[in-house]
Amino acid sequence: MVKTSRVLAIARKEFLHILRDPRSLGMSIAIPMLMLILFGYALTLDVDNIPVAVWDQSRSHVSREFISRFDGSRYFSIREFVTGYSAVERAIDTASVQAAIIVPVDFASRIESGRPVSVQFILDGSDSNTATIALGYAGAVAQSFSRHVTLRRNQTIPGPQASEPLDLRHRVWFNADMEGRNYIVPGLIVVIMMIIAAMLTSTTVAREWESGSMEQLISTPVRGNELILGKMIPYFVIGLFDVFVAVVMGEFLFEVPLRGSVALLFVMASVFLAGALSMGMLVSIVTRNQLLATQLAMTLTFLPSFLLSGFVYAISNMPQALQVMTHVIPARYLITILKGIYLKGVGLEILAIEALFLTIFGAVVFAAANVAFKKRLV
Repeated sequence: MVKTSRVLAIARKEFLHILRDPRSLGMSIAIPMLMLILFGYALTLDVDNIPVAVWDQSRSHVSREFISRFDGSRYFSIREFVTGYSAVERAIDTASVQAAIIVPVDFASRIESGRPVSVQFILDGSDSNTATIALGYAGAVAQSFSRHVTLRRNQTIPGPQASEPLDLRHRVWFNADMEGRNYIVPGLIVVIMMIIAAMLTSTTVAREWESGSMEQLISTPVRGNELILGKMIPYFVIGLFDVFVAVVMGEFLFEVPLRGSVALLFVMASVFLAGALSMGMLVSIVTRNQLLATQLAMTLTFLPSFLLSGFVYAISNMPQALQVMTHVIPARYLITILKGIYLKGVGLEILAIEALFLTIFGAVVFAAANVAFKKRLV
C-alpha cells in the first residue's frame, strides 16, 4: 500500500534537488519555449517573395507590364535586372536569386498582334520544394497576364476570339527532375555532422570534472589548448570518416550527383567539423555537467541546424528577425557550400564568402573554448 507521507517526502526531496540545480531547471523551461518560438515562426510550408532576376530584351511597356505582374505578386520579388545569360547564371550560382525571367526581343510586337510568344522561366532546382511551388505560381501569373491581354484584344478588335498568346517555358537548372533526395542528402549530411560532432565532445571535459580526474590533468604540464586539441583529434578523425561514409552513400546508394570538387568538399567539411567539435568542447567546459552539457549541445545544434539553416525551410520565407539570426548558424554556410559542390559544380570563386564565414566560426569558437578552459585552470 502506498503511503502518502513517504511519496510527498520523496517529491519534496526531488523538488529541492531541482531547485538546487538552477541550470537544469532553466533548461527545462527555456527549451520548450525556444522550440515553440522557432517551430512557430520558422516551420512554414508557404513560399513567398521568391527572389527573381529579369532579363528584359524587349524593353517595352508591354514587357514592363508583364514583369510588374510578378513584382506585384506576393510570391515573387524582383531583385535585379540583368543583360545576359552569364549574369543569370552567376545570380543563380551565388543564390542571390532562385529564378529568372527571360523576355524575348519580339515580346511586345507578338503580344500586340496576337501571335504566340514564349517567355523562359529558369529555376534553381537545388531546392526542389521551392522550385516546384514557384513553378506553379509563375504559371498562374503568366496565365493571368495572358488572359488579360486576350480579353482586352477581343474587346477592342471585332472578329473571331483570339487565343491566349503567352507560353511560359520553364527550365530547371542543377536538378532537372527536381528529385527531393538531391536537395535533402547534402543538407542532411550537414545537420548530422553538426549534431554528432557537438554531442561527441560535449561530455568530454564534463566527464573529467565529474570523475575527479581533471585535478590530475591540471597538475600536469599539459596546457589548456593542448588538452583541448588532444581531446578533439580522435573525434575529428571519426567525424571525417563519417563524412566519407556519407559521401559514398550519397553517390552510390542515393545516386546524388557530385559535380564539384571532392577535395573542396572535404576541406570545407574539416573546417566545419573543427568548429562544431570546438562548440561541443566549449559547452562541456562551461557546464561541467554531462547531462546539462548534452541538453545544451542538442539545443545549440539540432534546432538551429534543422530549422534556421535553409535545410528544410527557405530562409527568405522566415520573419526578418529570424533571417538575421540565421547568419550566426554555421550549418547555413556549409549547406550552401555542399549544394554548390554537389548540384552546381562550383568552387571557391562562387563560395568564397561562405567558406570565409565558416572559417571565422571555427576560429572564434576554438578560441572561446581555450579562453573558457584557462579560466577554469586559475
